[in-house]
Formats: sequence, C-alpha cells, structure tokens
Amino acid sequence: MPELSWATVVNWLIQHGIRILIIVVVGAVLSFALNRFLPPIVRRVVIRTGYKESKEGIEKRANTLLSIFKGIGRVLIIIVAIMMILDEVGVAVTPVLAGFGIAGVAIGFGAQYLIRDLIAGIFIILENQYRVGDVVRVADIGGLVEEVTLRKTVLRDLDGIVHHVPNGEIKTASNFTRHFSRVNLNISVGYGTDLDHAISVIGRVGKELAEDENWREKIISPPKVERVDNLGDSGIEIKILGDVKPIQQWAVMGELRLRLKKAFDAEGIEIPWPHTKVYFGNPLPDLPKKKD
Repeated sequence: MPELSWATVVNWLIQHGIRILIIVVVGAVLSFALNRFLPPIVRRVVIRTGYKESKEGIEKRANTLLSIFKGIGRVLIIIVAIMMILDEVGVAVTPVLAGFGIAGVAIGFGAQYLIRDLIAGIFIILENQYRVGDVVRVADIGGLVEEVTLRKTVLRDLDGIVHHVPNGEIKTASNFTRHFSRVNLNISVGYGTDLDHAISVIGRVGKELAEDENWREKIISPPKVERVDNLGDSGIEIKILGDVKPIQQWAVMGELRLRLKKAFDAEGIEIPWPHTKVYFGNPLPDLPKKKD
C-alpha cells in the first residue's frame, strides 16, 4: 500500500477535488434553476391547456404538477451527481449500475403493487382527476388533498386525521370541488304550512344571501327551491339547489340554514320534528266517508 503523504493528498485534491466541487456546484445551480424557471413554465402550459378551468383550478393544477416535477427533478440531479462523484473517487460506476439492475430484477416480482401505484398516479395526473387543495373521496376516504405523488395521495379529513392512500387502491375518485360546487339542501316544513308562502320565503332568503357583500363572491347562482322532494313522516321536504365557488358549499349551506331558521321563526313557519300521537282508549276521529 503506497504511503499517504501530504503531497499525495494535495495532488489528489487538485486533480479530483476541484472536479467534485464543480459537480456539487453544477448540481446546486441546476436545483436553483429548477425552482426558479420551472414554476412559470408549468403555469404557462397549464393556462394554455386549462381553458375550461377557473383561476383557482389552474392554480391547484399548477401546484400539483410543480410538486411532482420538482420531486422528480431533485431525485435525478442527486442520482447523477452521486454517480459522477463516485466515478471521480475511483469507484467503478458500471458494476454498481449492473448490480442495481440485477437487484431490480430480483425485487421486481415483489414490486407489483408499487408499479401499479405508479401507473395509477400517472393517469391521475394526466387526466387531472383531482389536485392539491381539492376535496375528494377516494378509496372510501373523504378529505382535503394535501399532497399528490406518483405513488400515493395524502388526504386530511374533518377530524384532522391524515390518510395516505396508495394510488393503486383508488378505483373511483369523487371530486367535490371541480369547476364549481353545489348547495344541495333539504328543508322540512310542517304539513299545515302554506307551501307557496314557504317557497317564497326560501327564495327571498336565498336571494338576500347571494346579494350580501360577505357572501356574493362565493355564490354563482342564488340558492332556490328546486321542488317538493318528499312527503315525510313528520313534514314536507323541500329541495334547495344553488351553485357556488369550489369548496364553498358547506359554508354557504351553514349560513343558509341559519338565515332560514330565523326567517321561518319570523314568518311562523313550522320546522317539524319526529313525533308520535298516542291514544289511551279514546276513540279515533271519524274519517270522511267516500261518496258513491
């Protein structure tokens, strides 16, 4: 083994250390360029191809694609830099790559689920099924999308629980916030209520809500009565529909319920509750006889 001297170390640093430093600097520059130039390019492409999307939808799509492309780009930069540094320090890269290839074949048989997840993730991204910031239901789990990668989707539900869902497990993806959302609400009134009057009050409250300066930016079309939806056991159910900006349906429905309760109280309209009539030996009232 040759004796290690200070001159040998200096010569090695001059010959290889400078090249390694250049590799590290170039990697840092490429990483900086990735963060600096990729966002405007992706946003420009998304704007050109997302002509049917709202500004919020375009921003969600761009953020989702950026997180994926940045992750892939960083991994590629790091792998290439490590391989070049190994080559500089005298480690033969070709046998290492060959070893990875053999190992890849060996574990490939056990990586079927990973491959399935990656393929499903590619289609989720290409088809724009959902984006970071959307509220979705996938694999029977509903929540806000916090992260989308090629392998998994990360959701946070209303309880604050974070769910990591492998993309290969997603058979059906339901997006609650694509393009627009919808108020879909049933309100019950008592059987003794004048339905025309109740429908008029609901229409008035929906219009006032849509014109309120604190809510009009969230509402696309005022909530209004669609139909009498059901003759229930305790009351008559009235269907209310209206379009709102994405992810605003729950806030708008909460405010609409509050205003309807106040308006119904002021107008004397009964909101029924389940009840049962009990007879203790008393005769039932006579029913009207059918005429011949």
